[in-house]
Amino acid sequence: MKLVSYLADGTSSYGIWQDDGVVDLKQRIGGAGESIRSILDRLDEAKAHEGAAPDYSHDAVKLLVPVPDPGKILCVGLNYKTHIAETGRDAPTHPILFPRYPSSLVASGEDLVRPKVSTDFDYEGELAFVIGRGGRHIAAADALAHVAGFACLNDGSIRDWQRHTSQFLPGKTFWHSGSFGPWLVTPDETGDLASLTLTTRLNGEVMQQATLDDLLFGVPELIAYISTILPLESGDVVATGTTGGVGLFRKPPVWMTPGDKIEIEIERIGTLVNGITDEQ
Repeated sequence: MKLVSYLADGTSSYGIWQDDGVVDLKQRIGGAGESIRSILDRLDEAKAHEGAAPDYSHDAVKLLVPVPDPGKILCVGLNYKTHIAETGRDAPTHPILFPRYPSSLVASGEDLVRPKVSTDFDYEGELAFVIGRGGRHIAAADALAHVAGFACLNDGSIRDWQRHTSQFLPGKTFWHSGSFGPWLVTPDETGDLASLTLTTRLNGEVMQQATLDDLLFGVPELIAYISTILPLESGDVVATGTTGGVGLFRKPPVWMTPGDKIEIEIERIGTLVNGITDEQ
């Protein structure tokens, strides 16, 4: 299934994105809450409505980020071997974690905002996953059973601010600097993650491309590590890191600028598309 959050007729809802339209789940699942978070731990109930006659055409809805109200957004730094190589750093022995905040992310089809304090606006194409069934001290062998779905994420980075200190946060959570979407694809449709190709295109030119087996710490290892630190809850988002080819390490550097189009595509998951605009 492709699960989406959206606005329709001025009201927020969530449902299944199908070739023929959108099936609304908020009105179909008993006890469903205002947010998609309320059903992510019981997707068998959602799947029962797959293939139903759509409630909305695609044109009648405006996509939101797949989980508009996550309890946590955690990002992983230096987690692709090709990206580690281009930075010249040693591979970390444990996952490098930092937070993003919901106000930093926009949906597919919306503009990313280059802040007025910087022009060093970089792209980072990433695989994100969303927790369905929460837990603590989750074993890596059991981890994938806790995943509700996968999506594309652009960890848009303000590089000069990122380098202000040894902590990544200042450059990683500027308002509307990143994007997430266009939908969540449930694990039964992705197949073997390691074989999937991630591609980032800037104005149609391929800037990043790698299969997901380039990950240093895979999804099971990340879930096991993070859930040892704190409980993971339904709706939590984890961005797994970016591959080589970021703008910072190109000669000369390549930055996203107003009028550009940036696309993050992951096989069998989808394509996240955003324009770039300046902060007003």
